[in-house]
Amino acid sequence: MRDEVREATTALRQLFGPTPLQRNAHLSAAFEADIYLKREDLTPVRSYKLRGAFNFMRKRMAEGGGDRVFACASAGNHAQGFAYCCRHFGVEGVVFMPVTTPQQKIDKTRIFGAGHIRIELVGDIFDVCYAAAKAFVEENDGVMVPPFDDPDIIEGQASVAAEIEAEWPEEGRLPDLIVMPVGGGGLSAGITGYFNGQLADEAFLFAEPAGAPSLRRSLEAGEIVTLDEVDNFVDGAAVARIGDANFAALGRFSPEQVMLVPENAICATMTEMLNVEGVVLEPAGALALTALSRLPPERVRGRRIVVLVSGGNFDFDRLPDVKERAMRHAGLKKYFILRLPQRPGALKDFLNLLGPQDDIARFEYLKKSARNFGSILIGIETAKPENFAALFEKMTESGLRYQDITENEILANLII
Repeated sequence: MRDEVREATTALRQLFGPTPLQRNAHLSAAFEADIYLKREDLTPVRSYKLRGAFNFMRKRMAEGGGDRVFACASAGNHAQGFAYCCRHFGVEGVVFMPVTTPQQKIDKTRIFGAGHIRIELVGDIFDVCYAAAKAFVEENDGVMVPPFDDPDIIEGQASVAAEIEAEWPEEGRLPDLIVMPVGGGGLSAGITGYFNGQLADEAFLFAEPAGAPSLRRSLEAGEIVTLDEVDNFVDGAAVARIGDANFAALGRFSPEQVMLVPENAICATMTEMLNVEGVVLEPAGALALTALSRLPPERVRGRRIVVLVSGGNFDFDRLPDVKERAMRHAGLKKYFILRLPQRPGALKDFLNLLGPQDDIARFEYLKKSARNFGSILIGIETAKPENFAALFEKMTESGLRYQDITENEILANLII
């Protein structure tokens, strides 16, 4: 595999140079380790997906497929990498996207394709979109460019590993640990395959969104498991079923090597990287970094670690939601259903319980004259998590009845 990956890496230089492998001083100091970031957010399309699409299409072109139409189904990074490659090779491409795809992603894909692609909006969910793409390919003798489940896609993504090897500052040595995100499994299958025999299996840590644990569940079952539902917040890695070829490459690993990362924790990482480092990451791009922060300190301290930053295609319309989730994860914001007696001064009594660093961020009150108590939905922000303990104590001593709904996902998604 290594020779084929090196060939793919050399061919990839037609599009862009190696992405940086950067030692991050802030993270290295925080973890007392040497932390290197592989910056896949700095490719021309701001994600690693360009690598696999290029390698797949390069091989089809070499087989004489330049007169056929290429197609893909994607609403994200794969679509943009595919469009960029269609422009590079000068071929016709069709991108199938769900009707619900944000306009920003549609526009970016069209720009990368620069007249060589057209976009078809089909269905409300990806499965409908994918079925339409497959039908189009069959009807038009086209070529389907898969997002991850293909040996040529895996080989292209493995060019990340070849670059890590070439860029590593210590000649003759390799990292102690490589942390990478997992969605469909193309990137992780490629990296582990390239380093097979050079790094022990224990030198890899895989990060999956807690709401889309397809690799973890499949490793636990010893066979591919299709999830009944996934949380799409980490849209670049929210996959219900890992690819067949990808699981064949990853099946030897232990389920314990797959860390399930809460979506709100990912938001905290995104916020920190933006505020401290000025680096814009999409949720999937922050997935591996978040997994690193959740490891026991003894597994990190003093080690040389590479973290895959897989993408930076972030829609800033989502920033308020990311900030909200990050504050909830950090314990700086909570939501309550509070019952107050319906009498003059009751609200003022409650407000007097708040500390100097507590701030009301949301307040909804419905007074019903037929009842002795009214219900309030209230959101409170504070400067330090421990401030809530003091507030809870005061509320209890005052005889107030309340329910903390911050971690109730059903209620949170409905009303927050």
